[in-house]
This record gives sequence, structure tokens and C-alpha cells, in this order.
Amino acid sequence: MTNKPTKGVSTPISRRTFAKGMAIGTAALASPFSIIGSANAAKPLKIGVLSPESGFFAREGQACRRGYELAGPMLADMGMPVEMMFADTESSADKARTAAEKLINEGAHILVGAFVSGHTMAIAQVAEQKGIPHIINIAAAPQITKQGYKYVFRNFATGPMLIKNGFGLIKDLFKATGTTPKTAVFMHVNDTFGKAMAGGVKALAPRMDLPFKIVETIAYDPKAKDLSVEIAKAKSTKADILLPASHGPDAIMMVREMVKQRWEPMGIMTPGAPGTYDQAFFKTLQRFSEYVMANVPWMDPNLDMTKTLASGFAKKYPKNMMELNVGFSFEATLIAADAYKRAGSSNPDQLAAALRETNITNHVMVGGPIQFNKEGQNVNIKSTTLQNLDRKPTVVLPAGSAEAKPVFPMPGWRDAKRK
Repeated sequence: MTNKPTKGVSTPISRRTFAKGMAIGTAALASPFSIIGSANAAKPLKIGVLSPESGFFAREGQACRRGYELAGPMLADMGMPVEMMFADTESSADKARTAAEKLINEGAHILVGAFVSGHTMAIAQVAEQKGIPHIINIAAAPQITKQGYKYVFRNFATGPMLIKNGFGLIKDLFKATGTTPKTAVFMHVNDTFGKAMAGGVKALAPRMDLPFKIVETIAYDPKAKDLSVEIAKAKSTKADILLPASHGPDAIMMVREMVKQRWEPMGIMTPGAPGTYDQAFFKTLQRFSEYVMANVPWMDPNLDMTKTLASGFAKKYPKNMMELNVGFSFEATLIAADAYKRAGSSNPDQLAAALRETNITNHVMVGGPIQFNKEGQNVNIKSTTLQNLDRKPTVVLPAGSAEAKPVFPMPGWRDAKRK
């Protein structure tokens, strides 16, 4: 099946084209509610996809789109066609709101997106007002699922969840390597996401029996052109580790400035933020990208579904890197299709009711079954410790999902181990 074009939106690759490079058995997407061979297959579920494909967050938004584009043909090949209706939020909350309304007016049965917490909150408000289900692929601001919404479902960790999981893994790292730092600096962007992370750190750090003390917290503008003052301030504390809550471009700028100022802490490890595992991070920083750590949700490399998705990704996008934006966007589409199968209808209220009963045990991200609590939050999402090794994000913790052993402390910027 080739997806039917929708006025004003673009459509993904055809199932026939995708199938040439990918074959999936029925076991690959098995769940307690099988989405294979659906009686609804004759009429595709119309999914309104919202991502920032241009503007400041374009790189992340385009990565999300790759996950959606893979999901559509995979589900169609298994008897569950979906019609993907793509819309660009243009890295603007106002544009996100307008785009969501437009997709609904054009017939979208369900919305997914939109990576940025501020954009996602705007979309959630529209979805709730219109009575259209909204599945959040990525967005961490906790308040999104604290509004009493009936149509909003998040398959991503909240800021506090990221912090709690991240700090737990950092403690595990120290045990695994036999090295324990005493002090840390927390640096964060001052946008919706960064403020949520800062609130989580402030609330949770004192209760987690951390072996180190956070001696300084430094906020900065993610669109800043220079972080020299902030890094100089962080360096002056002589802290053992840096805990950043960053995005892509500013994460690059942060490390560049650390190299320039010759600040060499024992490690750089985000407690739950993006940026340091992006393809651009590796391409731009080269050897200086090595050994940086991120404690974030990630695909479990040992799962069959992850291997299938990775194989399809490598064939379709050989020049790109598969990361969590792809994995969570794929899962958002999987969740929508699963709900559609069980609902037996594209009626929004019936879809929302089915979403509340979601219980998908076979998926790609590390964690338990995909289930939503009364607030519409999946609380079963876990994190991994990624370390940049040989120019790729590598799972080093937890041990059950690890691809390699962690290296800590990290070698200095001019160390021969950096190649």
C-alpha cells in the first residue's frame, strides 16, 4: 500500500519500497493485543505527526520523522495500514498549536509529537479541546500530564523520572568503576525542559544519598553564541564532574569551551538530557566527543524488535545514526496502531479508551510494558548509561543491556587514548 496523499502535508515512503529492504515476521511486533491481521486494515488510521523539522530543533525533529517513516510501512506490511500526515512545528509553540489544529481539520484521528516540551504542551491543549487523542513521543516537562487531561498519553519519562533514573545509574557507575567523585556542577538550559530538569535535581538530589555535592548550578540560554563565562565559572569550582542538561548545539559549544579552557573534570555525564549522543556531536567534536556519558532512555540493543528496527534504519538511512528520537517516535506509532486495533474504530473516545488499556510488552525501549496510569503517563520507562565509544553512543549500564564496560574517569582532552 502506498499512503494516500493528504492536502497540505507530506507522506512517507511507500510500503513496497520499504519492503525491499526489510521483512518482519509476526513475532516481531507481538503484544498482548496483537496488531497483526486487523479487521480494520481496510481503512488506515490517520496519524497527525508533529515535529520541529525546521528552526532551532530541526535536527531532532528530522530524527523523529525517520522513526515515523520506518513505523508506517512496518505496520502496513503487517496488515495495519496507517496514513501519516506530517506537519512542521517550525520550532515554535505557536506554530505547533496551529499545525495541530490544521491536522485535526484535515481529518487526523490521532496526534503524535512533538519532542519539545513547550510545543507539546500547546498541542496537548488543542487535543484536549478538540477531543482528539494525543500520544507524546518525547517531552519531559512533568506538568504536561498533571492537567487532568483525558486525551493525552505520554510514552516518555518526565523530568523527575529522568533525574531519578539518571542519578541511580550514576551511583551504579561509581560502584562499577571503583571511582567516586566528591563534587559536581550542574549546568542547564533555561527553557521549559531545562527548568524542569533543574527543579528535579533540586528536589531529588538531597533524597538520593549521592556521594557527591552539587557545588554550583549554572543556567544558560540554549541559543547563546558563547558559553565562555559559564564554563569559566564552572571551572573555578574545581568540581570533579559536570552534569549538563543541554540540547544539541549547546552541548557541542559546551565541550568546545571546556577544551579551550583546558577544564578536565573526571567526567561529563548528563543525568537525563539530550545533545551528547547526537550524530552532529560526534562529527563536530571528533575525538573530544569520546567518553562523554548520558543517562537517558534508550533502545535495548538485545531485543529482537530493536534489531529489526536497526536493520531497517541502516538500509533506509545509511548516513544517519539511530537514536532515542527514532525509537520513541516508532513506539508512538506502534501505540496508536495497537489502540486502533483494539478499539475497532477511529472514533476518538473509543481510541482514548483503548489507549488507557494499553499493555504492550514487546517494544524497543528499555523498560517494562507500555502502560499508562490515570494521568496518561507511562511510568515503566527506564534509563541506560550511554558512553560515547568509537564515535557512537554505547550502552554500558545496566549490565543486562550493556554492549561494553564503562570508562571512568575519562581520559584528558590531549590523552593518546582519544583517537
